[in-house]
Parts: sequence; C-alpha cells; structure tokens
Amino acid sequence: MAEQMQVVEITQAGGPEVLRSATRDVPVPGAGEILIKVAYAGVNRPDALQRAGLYNPPPGASDLPGLEAAGTVTAVGPNVSKWSVGDRVTALLPGGGYAEYALTHQDHALPIPGDMPMDQAAALCETAFTVYSNVMTRGGLQAGEVFLVHGGSSGIGTTAIQLASAMGARVFTTAGSDAKCAACLDLGAERAINYRDADFVEVFKAEGGADLILDMVGGDYLPRNVRALKNDGRLVQIAFLQGSKVALNFAQVMMRRLTITGSTLRPQSDGAKAKIAADLLAHVWPLYASGRIKPVMDSEFPLAEATAAHTRMEASEHIGKIVLKVG
Repeated sequence: MAEQMQVVEITQAGGPEVLRSATRDVPVPGAGEILIKVAYAGVNRPDALQRAGLYNPPPGASDLPGLEAAGTVTAVGPNVSKWSVGDRVTALLPGGGYAEYALTHQDHALPIPGDMPMDQAAALCETAFTVYSNVMTRGGLQAGEVFLVHGGSSGIGTTAIQLASAMGARVFTTAGSDAKCAACLDLGAERAINYRDADFVEVFKAEGGADLILDMVGGDYLPRNVRALKNDGRLVQIAFLQGSKVALNFAQVMMRRLTITGSTLRPQSDGAKAKIAADLLAHVWPLYASGRIKPVMDSEFPLAEATAAHTRMEASEHIGKIVLKVG
C-alpha cells in the first residue's frame, strides 16, 4: 500500500471555501524529478485563480494548488545529479505545494540561501522567478532608470522594490493605504503613491515618465501605464486583476516607440525555468544570503487552514507573503 499524505485540494471552482483537507498517495519522482518533504508552502494569486477555475495546471502537473515550497529532499528520481536525500531546498513547483510532499524538476530547486529559515525560504521562488525574468531579463532594467511597480505591498511588489533598488534603479510604487506605502518606502522605494489619493499618471508626468513599469492590475491601468511611460519606455504585464481586455491607442505606442510585453511563469518549459533558476543562483541568491534583500512575511496558517489563508490574500490587506505551515 502506498504511503499516504495530507493535502488540500480544490473540490470545485469557487471561493476559498471550496478548499478542503484530504488524503492522497505520496507521489513518486520520475526521471529528473525530486520529492520534497514540504515544511512550508507559499500562497500566491495564481493559486486563487486556479481555485476559481481560471488557471488550469499544465499537462502532467498535480491538480493541487501550490507553486512554491521549501523543505527537505526525501527521494530522487532517475538521472538526478544535483540533489541528494537530506538536502534543504526551496523550489518552484508545477503545482502540488499544498501537501506534505511535492514533486519538482531538479533544475527548478535552489539551495536555501545562507541560514534563512524555512518559512521565509518558502516565500522566495514564485516571486523571485517572476520578478527577475520580467523586470531584469524581459524588461531590461538598468541602474539609474525609473522603475514603477504596481501593488508594491504584494509578494511580487516587495521583491521587485528590493531587487530593483539593489540594482541601482529609482523605484516608485503604488499601494492602497498609507501603511502599505510606508512599508514600501522602508523597503527602498523612492516614492510610494497611494492610488486612492493620487493619480500615478500625473505623478509620472511631473517626473518625466517611467523607463519600465511592471503591472499586474490590467484593466484601465493599461492605457494609463502607456501615458506614464517615457518615450522608448517598456511595459511588462504579468497579471490582470482588473481584466485583460481594454481599448488602447496603439498610435501612442508607435509614435513614442514603446514596448509592451509580458509573460506567465507556469506554462513555460522546464528549460526556460531552469535558465531563470540559474540566473537567480548567480545574481540574486547572494543578495538573499547576505541579508541585503529578504522576503517580507505577512502571516502563517496551518495547511488545514488554507481557506483562511486564501481569504486573507483576497482581502488584499496583507503586506508581503502568506505561507502555509506543513511539516
């Protein structure tokens, strides 16, 4: 009889209440895979989208939510050369993080930086992979450039502020309360704009425009972002909290030589994710290991209380990352 584990599964598309505890077989690693005994799992917006029926797992991935975790390697599949049983890792997952054990490709796991505790390590990968690949690689952010990240108090935002600041960029952000703006300033933002009190487009007109904008809001932010960019500026879109369809005057894009791009992380190939992991190990992990940047932690819930964790995330009152304690 296969060994059993506790998991949280999605019973049907819906709100946080559709998450429930269940028991499943412990998965077996295939070629190139490692099995992680999960200590903590990160909670992210894509988990909520999957729960709502709006973000299906890629073929072959676990149907359980959870795109990042930290823990200990407990088994390795054939052709695994990077890891051994007992290694402490933080990992990007194709799914399945809301469980006592999770599988991932060996190239999508990274050593835990320095003496970072497991709860913080579980909050690294989804945001670090997303920020580095979109801001540094796709967006091409350079030292001295003006960078705007929307949602600065989110996991993505807190990571982007710190990493862009460490690279020497001038960092601006938007957030929805004075407390969130203060937290962003503490992380290194030059200015935090409370979007309930001020129009970021007017702020950037006065500043001369942004070189790069990272946006996960969408909706009417799309044409506003275009207006907030400098000539030759770049907009990178990574999510659409307010919708993906909007009227946009592309004559402005042409006349001002703007670049609009974007990506999603989960559907990318194993090779593409492995390349991001290698870049993180070389350029970002030393910053975490030295303590120059660190994950901003909001709250922790037991695995069985994933419903409460999703409820907090969707209330948008959190600052930083929410994690589930598993092991």
